[in-house]
Amino acid sequence: MKFDVVGPFVAEFDRLSDREKVLFSEAIREINRTYRRQHRGGIPHWPGSLRIKRVEGWRGVWEMTWSFAGPAGRATFEYFDAGDGEVGIRWRRIGGHEIFRDP
Repeated sequence: MKFDVVGPFVAEFDRLSDREKVLFSEAIREINRTYRRQHRGGIPHWPGSLRIKRVEGWRGVWEMTWSFAGPAGRATFEYFDAGDGEVGIRWRRIGGHEIFRDP
């Protein structure tokens, strides 16, 4: 699966602890495994462990939980056309619940 980043994502990622970066990377690996297993064009059925769902009140913005350890790890993203029938993920925000003020 192809990925892109926008907005404050890079700076927010850089502020994560080493452990948080590892947990997020593990979630990315799970996204890639799922995408490879289920890719038929479009968006696959994501595993429940990632808790991927729409962000209320923000059209086209989704959220993912990548950690339940304190503080809880969240990331927001949107899908984009990556070409050749592929769907990509454009990461918008990463951190804790504070990212939902402007996901």
